[in-house]
Amino acid sequence: MPAMDQATEDPDTARVRRSRLSPERERELYEAVVELLGEVGYDGLTMDAVATRTHSSKATLYRQWKGKPQLVATALRHTKPVLLEGVDTGTLRGDLQEIVRCSESARERDAALMRGLAHASHDNPDLHEALRELLIYPEIDALNALLRRAVDRGEIAPDRPALNFVVHMVCGAFIARPLVDGQQPDQTYLLDYIDAVILPALGAA
Repeated sequence: MPAMDQATEDPDTARVRRSRLSPERERELYEAVVELLGEVGYDGLTMDAVATRTHSSKATLYRQWKGKPQLVATALRHTKPVLLEGVDTGTLRGDLQEIVRCSESARERDAALMRGLAHASHDNPDLHEALRELLIYPEIDALNALLRRAVDRGEIAPDRPALNFVVHMVCGAFIARPLVDGQQPDQTYLLDYIDAVILPALGAA
Protein backbone atom coordinates (compact mmCIF):
# COMPACT_ATOMS: atom_id res chain seq x y z
CA MET A 1 0.00 0.00 0.00
CA PRO A 2 1.43 3.46 -0.85
CA ALA A 3 2.66 5.51 2.08
CA MET A 4 -0.16 7.84 3.07
CA ASP A 5 1.02 9.19 6.43
CA GLN A 6 2.30 12.67 7.04
CA ALA A 7 5.48 12.38 9.08
CA THR A 8 4.21 14.58 11.85
CA GLU A 9 3.18 14.37 15.43
CA ASP A 10 0.22 16.39 16.66
CA PRO A 11 1.88 19.10 18.80
CA ASP A 12 -1.53 20.07 20.12
CA THR A 13 -1.91 16.75 21.94
CA ALA A 14 1.12 17.33 24.12
CA ARG A 15 0.09 20.92 24.78
CA VAL A 16 -3.39 19.93 25.93
CA ARG A 17 -1.89 17.44 28.39
CA ARG A 18 0.15 20.28 29.91
CA SER A 19 -2.79 22.68 30.04
CA ARG A 20 -3.93 23.98 33.41
CA LEU A 21 -7.29 24.97 31.98
CA SER A 22 -10.31 22.74 32.48
CA PRO A 23 -11.78 21.20 29.31
CA GLU A 24 -14.88 23.36 29.75
CA ARG A 25 -12.84 26.54 30.12
CA GLU A 26 -10.66 25.61 27.16
CA ARG A 27 -13.71 24.99 24.98
CA GLU A 28 -15.18 28.34 26.03
CA LEU A 29 -11.95 30.08 25.09
CA TYR A 30 -11.75 28.37 21.69
CA GLU A 31 -15.32 29.34 20.87
CA ALA A 32 -14.58 32.96 21.79
CA VAL A 33 -11.51 33.00 19.54
CA VAL A 34 -13.51 31.71 16.57
CA GLU A 35 -16.27 34.21 17.28
CA LEU A 36 -13.76 37.06 17.32
CA LEU A 37 -12.13 35.74 14.17
CA GLY A 38 -15.48 35.93 12.40
CA GLU A 39 -16.03 39.47 13.63
CA VAL A 40 -12.67 41.13 12.94
CA GLY A 41 -10.65 38.69 10.82
CA TYR A 42 -7.19 37.36 11.55
CA ASP A 43 -5.34 40.66 11.21
CA GLY A 44 -7.80 42.41 13.49
CA LEU A 45 -7.71 39.74 16.17
CA THR A 46 -5.33 40.48 19.04
CA MET A 47 -4.33 38.60 22.16
CA ASP A 48 -5.59 41.61 24.13
CA ALA A 49 -9.03 41.20 22.56
CA VAL A 50 -9.05 37.48 23.30
CA ALA A 51 -8.02 38.13 26.90
CA THR A 52 -10.80 40.68 27.31
CA ARG A 53 -13.49 38.54 25.67
CA THR A 54 -12.57 35.47 27.71
CA HIS A 55 -11.73 37.23 30.98
CA SER A 56 -8.24 35.79 30.82
CA SER A 57 -4.80 37.29 31.22
CA LYS A 58 -2.44 37.57 28.27
CA ALA A 59 0.12 35.71 30.38
CA THR A 60 -2.25 32.73 30.54
CA LEU A 61 -2.79 32.79 26.79
CA TYR A 62 0.92 32.96 26.00
CA ARG A 63 1.68 30.25 28.57
CA GLN A 64 -0.77 27.83 26.96
CA TRP A 65 -0.16 28.84 23.33
CA LYS A 66 3.00 30.27 21.85
CA GLY A 67 1.18 33.10 20.10
CA LYS A 68 -1.81 34.14 18.02
CA PRO A 69 -1.19 31.75 15.09
CA GLN A 70 -1.08 28.70 17.37
CA LEU A 71 -4.13 29.83 19.34
CA VAL A 72 -6.19 30.44 16.20
CA ALA A 73 -5.24 27.12 14.57
CA THR A 74 -5.94 25.17 17.76
CA ALA A 75 -9.26 26.94 18.28
CA LEU A 76 -10.37 26.08 14.76
CA ARG A 77 -9.49 22.43 15.26
CA HIS A 78 -11.29 22.13 18.59
CA THR A 79 -14.48 23.83 17.40
CA LYS A 80 -14.89 21.67 14.30
CA PRO A 81 -18.31 19.96 14.28
CA VAL A 82 -16.65 16.60 13.61
CA LEU A 83 -13.09 15.34 13.99
CA LEU A 84 -12.18 12.63 11.52
CA GLU A 85 -10.66 10.33 14.14
CA GLY A 86 -14.10 10.03 15.72
CA VAL A 87 -15.75 8.69 12.54
CA ASP A 88 -15.99 4.91 12.04
CA THR A 89 -19.26 3.64 10.56
CA GLY A 90 -17.82 0.36 9.30
CA THR A 91 -17.70 1.28 5.59
CA LEU A 92 -15.73 3.83 3.61
CA ARG A 93 -18.84 5.26 1.97
CA GLY A 94 -20.56 5.52 5.34
CA ASP A 95 -17.57 7.26 6.87
CA LEU A 96 -17.37 9.86 4.08
CA GLN A 97 -21.11 10.47 4.18
CA GLU A 98 -21.02 10.86 7.97
CA ILE A 99 -18.32 13.51 7.72
CA VAL A 100 -20.39 15.47 5.20
CA ARG A 101 -23.59 15.24 7.24
CA CYS A 102 -21.99 16.19 10.56
CA SER A 103 -20.23 19.18 9.00
CA GLU A 104 -23.34 20.63 7.34
CA SER A 105 -24.32 23.05 10.10
CA ALA A 106 -20.94 24.81 10.24
CA ARG A 107 -19.87 24.52 6.59
CA GLU A 108 -20.79 28.06 5.51
CA ARG A 109 -19.13 29.59 8.58
CA ASP A 110 -16.01 27.47 8.18
CA ALA A 111 -15.74 28.29 4.47
CA ALA A 112 -15.79 32.01 5.20
CA LEU A 113 -13.22 31.66 7.98
CA MET A 114 -10.87 29.56 5.88
CA ARG A 115 -11.10 31.98 2.95
CA GLY A 116 -10.02 34.78 5.26
CA LEU A 117 -7.25 32.69 6.80
CA ALA A 118 -5.99 31.57 3.41
CA HIS A 119 -5.61 35.22 2.45
CA ALA A 120 -3.96 36.11 5.78
CA SER A 121 -1.54 33.18 5.60
CA HIS A 122 0.07 34.65 2.47
CA ASP A 123 1.37 37.53 4.57
CA ASN A 124 1.84 35.55 7.80
CA PRO A 125 4.19 32.55 7.44
CA ASP A 126 3.75 31.72 11.13
CA LEU A 127 0.00 31.38 10.62
CA HIS A 128 0.53 29.20 7.57
CA GLU A 129 2.82 26.89 9.53
CA ALA A 130 0.49 26.75 12.53
CA LEU A 131 -2.51 25.86 10.34
CA ARG A 132 -0.54 23.05 8.71
CA GLU A 133 0.83 21.61 11.97
CA LEU A 134 -2.18 22.01 14.26
CA LEU A 135 -5.18 21.83 11.93
CA ILE A 136 -4.38 20.27 8.55
CA TYR A 137 -1.83 17.55 9.36
CA PRO A 138 -3.89 15.96 12.18
CA GLU A 139 -6.90 15.76 9.87
CA ILE A 140 -4.78 14.23 7.09
CA ASP A 141 -3.46 11.64 9.55
CA ALA A 142 -7.02 10.80 10.62
CA LEU A 143 -8.16 10.56 6.98
CA ASN A 144 -5.28 8.19 6.24
CA ALA A 145 -6.29 6.01 9.20
CA LEU A 146 -9.86 5.95 7.84
CA LEU A 147 -8.52 4.84 4.44
CA ARG A 148 -6.32 2.16 6.03
CA ARG A 149 -9.38 0.69 7.70
CA ALA A 150 -11.08 0.53 4.30
CA VAL A 151 -8.01 -1.25 2.88
CA ASP A 152 -8.02 -3.70 5.80
CA ARG A 153 -11.71 -4.44 5.16
CA GLY A 154 -10.94 -5.15 1.52
CA GLU A 155 -12.91 -2.18 0.17
CA ILE A 156 -9.83 -0.68 -1.51
CA ALA A 157 -6.84 -2.39 -3.09
CA PRO A 158 -3.70 -1.50 -1.10
CA ASP A 159 -1.84 -0.44 -4.26
CA ARG A 160 -4.59 1.84 -5.58
CA PRO A 161 -2.80 4.99 -6.87
CA ALA A 162 -5.66 7.30 -5.86
CA LEU A 163 -4.99 6.59 -2.17
CA ASN A 164 -2.29 9.23 -2.23
CA PHE A 165 -4.64 11.86 -3.67
CA VAL A 166 -7.81 11.61 -1.58
CA VAL A 167 -7.08 14.79 0.35
CA HIS A 168 -6.51 16.60 -2.94
CA MET A 169 -9.82 15.32 -4.29
CA VAL A 170 -11.62 16.48 -1.17
CA CYS A 171 -10.04 19.94 -1.34
CA GLY A 172 -10.89 20.08 -5.04
CA ALA A 173 -14.59 19.73 -4.28
CA PHE A 174 -14.52 22.84 -2.11
CA ILE A 175 -12.36 24.92 -4.44
CA ALA A 176 -13.89 24.00 -7.80
CA ARG A 177 -17.61 24.44 -7.06
CA PRO A 178 -17.52 28.16 -6.24
CA LEU A 179 -15.07 28.78 -9.08
CA VAL A 180 -16.90 26.80 -11.77
CA ASP A 181 -20.54 26.93 -10.67
CA GLY A 182 -20.62 30.05 -8.50
CA GLN A 183 -22.15 28.00 -5.68
CA GLN A 184 -20.97 26.62 -2.37
CA PRO A 185 -20.55 22.84 -2.03
CA ASP A 186 -23.68 21.89 -0.10
CA GLN A 187 -24.53 18.48 1.30
CA THR A 188 -26.24 17.20 -1.86
CA TYR A 189 -23.27 18.18 -4.01
CA LEU A 190 -20.74 16.62 -1.64
CA LEU A 191 -22.64 13.33 -1.30
CA ASP A 192 -22.88 13.10 -5.09
CA TYR A 193 -19.16 13.96 -5.35
CA ILE A 194 -18.31 11.06 -3.04
CA ASP A 195 -20.19 8.59 -5.23
CA ALA A 196 -19.13 10.04 -8.59
CA VAL A 197 -15.50 10.93 -7.93
CA ILE A 198 -13.86 9.69 -4.74
CA LEU A 199 -15.19 6.13 -4.49
CA PRO A 200 -14.69 5.32 -8.21
CA ALA A 201 -11.14 6.71 -8.10
CA LEU A 202 -10.41 4.38 -5.19
CA GLY A 203 -12.09 1.44 -6.90
CA ALA A 204 -14.54 1.14 -3.99
CA ALA A 205 -18.09 -0.08 -4.39
